[in-house]
Amino acid sequence: MKFQVLSIVGHAPHPLTGELPSAADRLAQVLDVGEAAERLGFDAYAIGERHAGAFLSSSPTVLLGALAARTHRIRLLTGVTVVAVLDPVRVAEDYATLDQISRGRIELVIGKGAEAGHFDLFGLDEARQWDLQREKYELLRRLWSEEDVDWTGEFRPPLRGVTTVPRPYAGVPRVWHGSATSLNSPELAARHGDPLFTANAIQPRAAYGRLIAHYREKFEEYGHDPAQAHVAAGSGGLLIADTAEQAVARYREVYEARVRQSFKPHLEGKAGYNTPFRTIEDAIADGPALIGSPQQIIDKILGFHEAYGHDLQSVTVDGFGLSTAEQTETLARFAEEIAPVVRKEAPSALWE
Repeated sequence: MKFQVLSIVGHAPHPLTGELPSAADRLAQVLDVGEAAERLGFDAYAIGERHAGAFLSSSPTVLLGALAARTHRIRLLTGVTVVAVLDPVRVAEDYATLDQISRGRIELVIGKGAEAGHFDLFGLDEARQWDLQREKYELLRRLWSEEDVDWTGEFRPPLRGVTTVPRPYAGVPRVWHGSATSLNSPELAARHGDPLFTANAIQPRAAYGRLIAHYREKFEEYGHDPAQAHVAAGSGGLLIADTAEQAVARYREVYEARVRQSFKPHLEGKAGYNTPFRTIEDAIADGPALIGSPQQIIDKILGFHEAYGHDLQSVTVDGFGLSTAEQTETLARFAEEIAPVVRKEAPSALWE
C-alpha cells in the first residue's frame, strides 16, 4: 500500500483553547509538514480546495507550487480540485504548469467539493453540480490529450482550435475521482477508466463500500482491465498513542470538541456532512478516524483494505489542533511503526 498526507488547510479556532494562528503561520505549517512527509518516506502529499467555510485552501495551485519547489520526490495531489466551479481551460493551464515545475509529480483528484456554499459564490446552480462536473472534466481530458481542440458545451463559450500551454510534463497526469455520497463520481471514473478516491471520512464503511463496488462493476462493464481499477481511501484523522487507553484519555476532549465545533445544523441528516461518530469510543470502534495504538491503526487500515481493496491510504494530522511538531511526530510514528507493516500485508504496484 502507498500512503498520502492530506491537508484541507482548516483555519478554525482550536476546539479547546480558542487560539487561531495567523493565515501566514497556518500556511507555513502546511508547507513544513509537506516537507516532513517527503523526508519521512510518504508517497504523496495532497492539498484540498475549499471556497467556503473556515479554510485557507482556496488556491491549492499556489500551495502546490511552493511544495514543488521545496520537495523533490513526493507526488503532489489535490484533494479535491472542485472542477465543477472552475474553468477547464484555466485548470489545464495551471496544473500543467505545476506538472512541469514538479517534473511530472502532479495528479488531480476531482470532485464537487464538500462545502455547499461555493456554487453560489461562483454564480452556479448547485442542482446542476453533476452536469457541471461531467462536462468540465471531459473538456479537461481533451485539453490535456489533444491539440487544436474544437469544443461546444453548455457551461462555457465554445472553443475553436485551442491548444493549452504548457503541455503536461510527460503525458496526461492521472486524474482520480473523489467519491463521498453519490454514484455519479464512481460512474464517471469507471466510464473513462480512471481511478477512484473514496472519502472514507464521515459515513460508515458500508456506505463507501457500496460506491466502490459500483465503480469496480462499471469499470469492467466499460471494457477496462479490472487490474487497473485503482482505489484510494481517506480517513477521519490520525491520532496515535502507545495504548488504546492512552489514546482515549489523551484525545477524547479534543476529538469530541472538534466534532461539536464542526457540526452543521443546516445540513443535519444530509449524507457526508456531519459525522455520526460523536464520541471517541464510537470513532475508534466503527468510524474511519485512525485513533489508537499503532496496532489498532494497522488493524483498521487492513480492515479498510479488506472492504475496499485500495492501493493508497490518505491520512490527515492537522484536523485536531496539533502543533507542527506534534503533527510531524505523529507522521514519524506512522512511518516507522505502522506503514511498514501495512505495506507488507497489502502490497500495491501503484506508482511503480
